[in-house]
Amino acid sequence: MTEFLLSVHVLVAIVTVGSITVAASMFPRIALRACGGRERDGRSEGTGTAVLLHRVCTGYAVAGVVVPVFGIATGAQLGVLTDAWLIVSLVLTVAAAVLLGLAVLPGQRRLLALAEGAATAEEARPTASRLSMTTGMFNVLWAVVVVLMIVRPGSTTGA
Repeated sequence: MTEFLLSVHVLVAIVTVGSITVAASMFPRIALRACGGRERDGRSEGTGTAVLLHRVCTGYAVAGVVVPVFGIATGAQLGVLTDAWLIVSLVLTVAAAVLLGLAVLPGQRRLLALAEGAATAEEARPTASRLSMTTGMFNVLWAVVVVLMIVRPGSTTGA
């Protein structure tokens, strides 16, 4: 059972968190390009791609809830729920989720509104810069969680 739980945890993490980190990282540049871009069918060029990237982030954020659920179930099976590395990983996961839900996704919506409202790239640049920084912080949190999951400080398995 532990192997099944761990497999689902890792696979869902790769698919959901990986997709979010890539799409969220691409979003500010694409949305900024859409601001003040050439009109095509009443929309700035690049707006459709920015909308798609935002949908990817939003959809996979919802699906990503499965990652900590299966992670906690795996930790319970392994008897490591009280280990410091797992507690720190859970805290960082919550921090990443809060950052995604309260800063990254709303920042994407603001930048989309600017792009669809015909703002110029110069008008949208401060919003895009803040969003890039916030997305970078989100990605760093996940990178630390991945390292903790691999290294597992204090692990007796030697791995």
